[in-house]
Amino acid sequence: MPRVLRHKLLSKSPPSCCSFAQTKRSTGALPARCSLELSLNEGARAAGPRLLALINNTDLERYSRQILFSGLGEHGQQRLLESSAAVVGCGAIGAATAQLLARAGVGRLRVIDRDFVEPSNLQRQALFDENDARESLPKAVAAERKLRALNSAIAIEGKACDVTPENIEELLGGYSLILDGTDNFETRFLLNDFAVQANCPWIYAAAVSSYGLTYTIRPGQTACLACLLEAPDAGPMIEETCDTIGVLGPVVNLVASLQAAEAMKILSGNAQALHQRLISCDVWSGRMQSIAVLRNPQCRACVRHEYSYLNGEAQPHITLCGRDSVQIHERRRSLDLAALGEKLAAAGIAVRRNDFLLKFTAPPHEMTVFGDGRAILKGSTDPAVARSLYARYVGS
Repeated sequence: MPRVLRHKLLSKSPPSCCSFAQTKRSTGALPARCSLELSLNEGARAAGPRLLALINNTDLERYSRQILFSGLGEHGQQRLLESSAAVVGCGAIGAATAQLLARAGVGRLRVIDRDFVEPSNLQRQALFDENDARESLPKAVAAERKLRALNSAIAIEGKACDVTPENIEELLGGYSLILDGTDNFETRFLLNDFAVQANCPWIYAAAVSSYGLTYTIRPGQTACLACLLEAPDAGPMIEETCDTIGVLGPVVNLVASLQAAEAMKILSGNAQALHQRLISCDVWSGRMQSIAVLRNPQCRACVRHEYSYLNGEAQPHITLCGRDSVQIHERRRSLDLAALGEKLAAAGIAVRRNDFLLKFTAPPHEMTVFGDGRAILKGSTDPAVARSLYARYVGS
């Protein structure tokens, strides 16, 4: 663990409690026109005709409880509906964060993920179910379907692809905020390079075992990820993964909640409420900690503007979280999955295929091939083995 992550315990007094709890079935406890109703009606009148369009339709019922929160209010809700965010990686944290933002009413939401749903995901990845795993659906496809069912009034798009230096502008350009749901530092440093160059805020988040952390990065105003993890005194990066020491569902949801709350502050126009600290938490020990992160005056990314990841100068093979696997980045041609499946079946290889991917076994390995040429080899972390099997079964 980086030494910079070892920091003092955060101590904060709990907020004062409300004088009563209100539910749909307890309206008799309130006067005929309670202060909650009055605050909505008066706020809508003061906000003008544009906001009245929100208050006078079914969005009032959907978002009423967060509109009542004084930190957000009617104006903040309108800003959320007009905002956009991209979630990169729809695993445990990304799925939970995307769900929270869709429910909150972020107007345009894009979810990007290169992977597919497996049974081992279901323990902690809240958007997916057994049918998704049975069909090996791409996570982006399954997430789009689930998020549309949660909130059909916002624009939701799933992109089943990897984020690379070549396509990152196309995938993330024009979005107000980027949220980290990835499982590797190579992609995070790529996101950091892009965000710093584009002056776009993004929120780093990670969880493993019972421990998680999150940090909001605003280029030019806060330290960036390179400041945090590439500083000479930062120590080695965390090497443990879900594959080696596991992960608990509760820490994933806690980190996602912290990340989504910071996102709502930015997207609703309440950046002054950002805590500007690295927050870490351990749901097993009960510890919550925070630290102020200083900018590195010699930072490669946000000071010297050397974007090595964005320029494609630093992208090694990637071992995926939760599996003994390696991804192959092969985009010289698109693949005809139906034709490939027929070829493999004719060779006596059992094949499973849907509209998005093809899966087959070459004992002791399992390979999943996508239409854009990418492949994931399960059962090895050796790039040479992956390349050899890809050339043998898919073609060079």
